[in-house]
Amino acid sequence: MRQLIFTYLIAALVISIVLSLWLPVLWWLVVLSGGLLGVAIYDARQHKHSLLVNFPLIGRMRWIIEDFRPFFQQYLLETETSGRPISRMFRSIVYQRAKGSMDSVPFGTQIDTYKSGYEWIGHSLSALSVDELDDDPRVVIGGPDCKQPYAASILNISAMSFGALSKNAVLALNKGAALGGFYQNTGEGGLTPYHLENGGDIVWQIGTGYFGCRTKDGRFNELQFEEKAKLPAVKMIEIKLSQGAKPGHGGILPAHKNSQEIADIRGVTAGEDVISPPTHNAFNTPLEMLEFIKKLRELSGGKPIGFKLALGRKSEFLAICKAMKQTGITPDFITVDGGEGGTGAAPLEYSNSIGFPLREALAFVDDALVGFDLRDRIKIIASGKIITAFQIVKNLSLGADLCNSARGMMFAIGCVQSLSCNTNTCPTGVATQDPKLYKGLDVNHKSTRVAMFHKKTILAMVDILSSTGHSSTEHLNRTHIFRRVDQHTVLRYDEIFPLIHPGSFMDEDDAPKAYQLHLKEACASTFKPANTLAEVNHETQSV
Repeated sequence: MRQLIFTYLIAALVISIVLSLWLPVLWWLVVLSGGLLGVAIYDARQHKHSLLVNFPLIGRMRWIIEDFRPFFQQYLLETETSGRPISRMFRSIVYQRAKGSMDSVPFGTQIDTYKSGYEWIGHSLSALSVDELDDDPRVVIGGPDCKQPYAASILNISAMSFGALSKNAVLALNKGAALGGFYQNTGEGGLTPYHLENGGDIVWQIGTGYFGCRTKDGRFNELQFEEKAKLPAVKMIEIKLSQGAKPGHGGILPAHKNSQEIADIRGVTAGEDVISPPTHNAFNTPLEMLEFIKKLRELSGGKPIGFKLALGRKSEFLAICKAMKQTGITPDFITVDGGEGGTGAAPLEYSNSIGFPLREALAFVDDALVGFDLRDRIKIIASGKIITAFQIVKNLSLGADLCNSARGMMFAIGCVQSLSCNTNTCPTGVATQDPKLYKGLDVNHKSTRVAMFHKKTILAMVDILSSTGHSSTEHLNRTHIFRRVDQHTVLRYDEIFPLIHPGSFMDEDDAPKAYQLHLKEACASTFKPANTLAEVNHETQSV
């Protein structure tokens, strides 16, 4: 094949030379054919890619096709329901609602309702008129120690950092939040001028790198935190323990996205990969973490303080609950991030195979707080592939009080799921630091789309709520959602995730059997599980 390729290329060069001698205007054919021959010679002599050695020049088509594969797949091959990570059906509903265009569908569902895993909500014959319900329901976040409670929308912008997103994307999201009356989470990249410029409510996320409140050696800076936390736009502070897309792994900002501006904001060196530590250095145990929460609440002037985690070992979260009971210190909210959560850059194994998916994690966190009789002090925020009104209602029924969405909001400002977030070549200017690309993202235009998507999704959620016969999201519970487990079995969520009696975890021996081992592993003085498994195995062998 290689000999044949060179034969054709040499013949093309000879023919182009003859043609150019006869008709000088065709000189460019000589340049083109000569250039292609030169590339083929280079390919045949290099040793890095065996494919190019055997198939000079034409082997390069493989990389060209790979680069355009996501676009071909989206627009020519995938069905309404087959796209990944987000199907075309869900991308379309965001685009339609963001534009304020018709969002109804014709001729019935394209989902296989008899497929295992299909879920739905039960309606009521006592349905209410949607006009009777509040079209902008709010959830007040703030426990007994909070001096500045915050009334949050049911749907908000999930954590996305400036750095992962362009400045125009951050500006558009924040202005959309201001227009629609909901909050924007900064992500662990920290609070930036772009989060403050348009007046949207802010949840400031504090990650393990302490960006924006960081000493030169990477430790927590109290003075910087206090100064920024007291800004009027900052409504809540969220301590990031882990995230669903890469739990147990620090955040990643590739070097090509780490501009001088971002480095100055974060307090790091420009042009280098920024990888946050996997754990915090401000605390090492559940007890110390709660003291840190207390400190942040005092430094912020009494604003709501919470933490975000992707659930790993159940005993570790139970250890935090035990520490809450021991100290009397509680966070004002907990954000539960599912393993299906998205990110701009993460190792494949972390995205695919580490951490609890949202449904199981959310149910467990809710159960744990109820079991320790803490639920009335703490609000739960669900985060992880939440885009539609049904996905909001489903998570509220399972135990959440409100929801965050990242990819839904990205679609609202123009993301086309090109899967290039980690390359700095995002074609819509959303996830890039290249000015030539992000300047194409019009802040004013896209901000109205963000606000419109939020408004229409909330109205759709309220519409579903009215169909259940309830006037408030507080009335939703696990009895409302059904799941087809297999072809012969349909179960309600309360059958899949049995409800827990308040306070039932206080006595480990009387707790539900499924939780006893995890409770015995949990210790308020350490995140690591106790040696219960080894002790149990030893006792079993002795018997």
